[in-house]
Amino acid sequence: MQELVLGGARSGKSAYAQRRAAESGLPVTVIVTASAGDEEMAARIAHHRAARPAGWRVVEAPRSLAAALHAQAAAGRCVIVDCLTLWLMNVIEADYAAEREALLDALPGLPGEVIFVANEIGLGIVPLGAETRRFRDEAGRLNQDMAAACERVTFVAAGLPLMLKTPQKT
Repeated sequence: MQELVLGGARSGKSAYAQRRAAESGLPVTVIVTASAGDEEMAARIAHHRAARPAGWRVVEAPRSLAAALHAQAAAGRCVIVDCLTLWLMNVIEADYAAEREALLDALPGLPGEVIFVANEIGLGIVPLGAETRRFRDEAGRLNQDMAAACERVTFVAAGLPLMLKTPQKT
């Protein structure tokens, strides 16, 4: 099963994804997409690292996310991707269309449990610059496509999950 966990900055979405992974009882791999480009980002990465259980495997994939998913997703394993928004920031100026297509094409065939974490950034004001508006728009489009593809979608605010989409019973 695939789940998309959305929320704002510091909403508790990563902690929620980690709880879901731990509850699965499966071995967990975390695919991280952040790059420490400055001290503040390095501190954020350290905070996330400290919050993860020590036994979880961590794979860095700031760009080739589809390839990392193919390599890490497996039956009997839970994978967390944290986060799609940082991945988008890393690839939007490169070959974003191809990377996005590869990610969306990979989703239907991924085995095991996969939990994607992403920021919901479309609730605020319209950004002033064209580059920032493009990023916001692409993040919104990516979130919509991921939500359509995932069986479960959860919105987290103030640490509280709100189920937006749950698996359909057959």
